[in-house]
Amino acid sequence: MSNATIEKTAPRTYHDYAQPLWRRVLLTREMAVVVALIAVYIVAAIAVPNFSAPITITYLLLDVAAILFIALPMTMIIITGEIDLSVASVVGLSSVMFGITYQAGIPIPFCILISLVIGAIAGFINGFLITVVGLPSLAVTIGTLALFRGLAVGFLGTTAVTGFPDTWSDLATSTIPGTPIPSIMVIFVVLLILFALLLHATPFGRGVFAIGQSSEAARFSGVRVERTKMKLFILSGILAALAGVYYTLRYGSARGDNATGMELGVIAAVLLGGVSIFGGRGALHGVIAGVLLIGTLASALRLANVTSDVINIITGTLLVFSVVSPSFFAWARSKWARSRGKRGSGSATLAADPPAITQPDDTPSNNK
Repeated sequence: MSNATIEKTAPRTYHDYAQPLWRRVLLTREMAVVVALIAVYIVAAIAVPNFSAPITITYLLLDVAAILFIALPMTMIIITGEIDLSVASVVGLSSVMFGITYQAGIPIPFCILISLVIGAIAGFINGFLITVVGLPSLAVTIGTLALFRGLAVGFLGTTAVTGFPDTWSDLATSTIPGTPIPSIMVIFVVLLILFALLLHATPFGRGVFAIGQSSEAARFSGVRVERTKMKLFILSGILAALAGVYYTLRYGSARGDNATGMELGVIAAVLLGGVSIFGGRGALHGVIAGVLLIGTLASALRLANVTSDVINIITGTLLVFSVVSPSFFAWARSKWARSRGKRGSGSATLAADPPAITQPDDTPSNNK
C-alpha cells in the first residue's frame, strides 16, 4: 500500500482529543479556577477569624446568589461573542416594579410574575436592537443600562418601598434545615442543571458555541443566529428580574439604585471562569467557580476590615487579568511551538538532506 493511500485512509482527529481524558478534564482553565477557589478558601479559613463559621458561609452564598442567577445566561451570551451590560439596571428596574405593584395591593406571586415580564421585555429590547437593527451589543447595552436605571430611579425617585411580608422576606434569607446553605440555592441548582443541559447537551447549545466560533459559518450550517441571540437576551432579562425580586426580598427594600455596579462582578466572574471574551469557549462549572472565588475573596477581605474600594480594585484587577491572560498564554504557547518547530525542522533537514554532489555538465551519463 502506498504512502498516499495510507494518508487518505488515516483518521483525522482534533488536536484537543490527542491528549488523555484526564488531561482534557483536569488541565483546563475551569479546573484551575476550581483549584484556586479551594486554595483561597483554605487560606481564608486559616488566616481570617470566623471565616469558616457556618454563618459566614450562609451570608457568602446569599451575597453571590443574585450574581449566580445572572451568570447563567450571561455565560451563553458571551460565548456567542456578545455582551449584556444592562443586567444590573434590569435588577434595579424589576425591583422597583416589584415594590410598586406590591404597594398597589397586588398579591406577591403576581408581583413576581409582573417583574419577570418586565425583565423579559427589557431583554427583548436589547435583543431587537442587536439582532434586528444590527447594532453592536456593547453600545446597545451601555445605552439600555442608562435607560433602565433612569426608569427605575424615575418611578420611585429617592424613596423606597418597604414593609414586605415577613413570610416572603424570611423565605429569601432562610436556610435548608440542618445546613448553612440558603434555601435560594435550591432554585439556583435547578436552574444550573437546566442551563448546563441546554448549553452542553442540546443542539441549541452547540449552536451557541458555533456562533461564537463564526456566526457566518454557523448561519450556513443551519443555525438561526439572530433567533438564538434573541432568546439568550430574553433569558438574561428574565434571570436578572428574578435576581431583582430576590434582592428586594432579601434586603426588604425596593429602590431604583439597587444592584448598582453588579454587572462588573457578573462579567468578571464569567470571564474568570474560563469563558472567552472573543466567544466560542466556556463551561458553566468554571463560571460558578469564578463567582464563588470572587465572593470568597470579598467575604474574607470584609472580615479582615478591608474597605469596599479595595475590594472593587481587586475585582477590577481580576477582570483585566481574565481578559488579558488567555491572549497572553496563547501568544506564549504559539511562540514556544514556533521555536520548537524551527529547531526540529533544522535538525530534520540536516539528517534527511545531506549535501548533494553535483556533476559537471560534460560528465558522461551512466545510463548509456
